Amino acid sequence: MSPERRRAHALIVQHGWNSTSFQVLEDGYQYWFWGDEACVAYVDTGRAWVVAGAPIAPEAQLGEVVTRFLEEAQRAGRRVCFFAVEARLLAQTALRGLPIGEQAVWDPRGWSGVLAGAKSLREQLRRARAKGVTVRRLTVDELEHHGPALDGLAERWLAGRALAPLGFLVELELFRDPHQRRYFVAEQGGRVVGALTAVPVYAREGWLLEDLLRDASAPNGTAELLVDAAMTTLAAEGSSYVTLGLAPLSGELPRPLALAREVTRPLYDFHGLRAFKAKLRPERWDPIYLAYERAPVRAVLDALRAFARGSLRAFVLRTILRGPTPVVLALGLALLPWTVLLALAPTTPWFVSRAVQWAWVAFDLGLTAGLLALARRWRRWLGLTLAALVTADALLTLAIAVLWNGPRARGPLDVLVLLVACAAPAAGAAILW
Repeated sequence: MSPERRRAHALIVQHGWNSTSFQVLEDGYQYWFWGDEACVAYVDTGRAWVVAGAPIAPEAQLGEVVTRFLEEAQRAGRRVCFFAVEARLLAQTALRGLPIGEQAVWDPRGWSGVLAGAKSLREQLRRARAKGVTVRRLTVDELEHHGPALDGLAERWLAGRALAPLGFLVELELFRDPHQRRYFVAEQGGRVVGALTAVPVYAREGWLLEDLLRDASAPNGTAELLVDAAMTTLAAEGSSYVTLGLAPLSGELPRPLALAREVTRPLYDFHGLRAFKAKLRPERWDPIYLAYERAPVRAVLDALRAFARGSLRAFVLRTILRGPTPVVLALGLALLPWTVLLALAPTTPWFVSRAVQWAWVAFDLGLTAGLLALARRWRRWLGLTLAALVTADALLTLAIAVLWNGPRARGPLDVLVLLVACAAPAAGAAILW
């Protein structure tokens, strides 16, 4: 551990109140110290310093630390925003707060009461156990033996995400400072099918359940079984605070963020994550904010660049190249304006009859709905069906273009439209196959 990180760790043990406090010991952070009492961990995007949570400092000094850090950023020519802070920071500073989600919180000592009042949750635990899933805590000495299995689980979990791997507060680092963490593994037939790691929130005598990984083949209830084991263990150790961290874009949000939640749903299921945490019956939901000085849109973009590890354009490209979800979503969205053009085009000379024209419109609307449904949740049978339909569309379009539209083309523009009409379904079919 570097001297700076060691110094930051000592302050986190004293003043680490934010649920994200321990995470700033992971790779990629820079540290700004204010005397011997405070530390600010941040990522430099080139234009802004994006702080991970609130400053690590005594509560009474938060306002002063923020003021001095803003002055330092101004001298460096950087904007500043604080990602994932709670209301107490806003109360002690002149920063503005943009709601970005909620954080579910439990007192693990009351977990047995949660189970007693949640029949559906008990049923999920029963299902997993009935399928032979067992959960146990790993000691640090056992990590060396289970390391390859956990690495494999992490790789499979990351490969199943639609988004390219993110950095900042959601980077996956299972083995950083293992002596400070708690590890739990779910096994079925001797195979690791799930894992959970917890990191300390020192100033609250609590824990953040940071990484909750479930193999795609794991039985239903595996994730709940891991949380149950963690809650039971941490309660026995006397902990009074446990959180699963931020449920992003949940709760009461400004309209633009609520719209972003819906638009990006095929790439990230914000509703599903919130529903999973709600199923675990939290004691309360704490609002979480993005704190900034001015220009909230700019602050949001700065935070996104921190998660994207730099260029947003490069992150989008990496996401597109990862797998089918973003590509299929793009195909579905591209088909919408084409369908509108079909509906508005004159029947003559493009279609044999008005009925044929509206049959094409209906067919393309059905394809659009199918593509968007496939982007939301990948199903092999639906992918194969759509690939076959788009292939048939490409062949039929080519035949009609050659036999009907070609002889009636009146100039270069008509020929260009026919080429696009033939090329688009052919390219779509190739992509889907």
